[in-house]
Amino acid sequence: QVQFVESGGGLVQPGESLRLSCVASGFTFNIYKMSWYRQAPGKERELVAHISRNGETTTYADSVKGRFTISRDNAKNTVYLQMNSLKPEDTAVYYCKKTPGASWGQGTQVTVSS
Repeated sequence: QVQFVESGGGLVQPGESLRLSCVASGFTFNIYKMSWYRQAPGKERELVAHISRNGETTTYADSVKGRFTISRDNAKNTVYLQMNSLKPEDTAVYYCKKTPGASWGQGTQVTVSS
């Protein structure tokens, strides 16, 4: 059974940083691309960042480019999202997902507020 357990969210002030983690299980992690998505209240879920199977290729939404960094550790079945210079508009529930795939985890809440 495919499972994702996201963690690392919290309440931070604008300009601060957070590092999210997502531990995956139930599939062969290193043969799948991985992505982070987020969903803000009242908005649709959106793609934040994407990483290739070996971690060499990454892509980002324009809204987070230069501030967020996605990475992965295939030995630990884990994908990370380092978020720097956080803004109030980054407030959302963050999820990881494999590509292709349809399963979602419970997500982790990130709130950026002064």
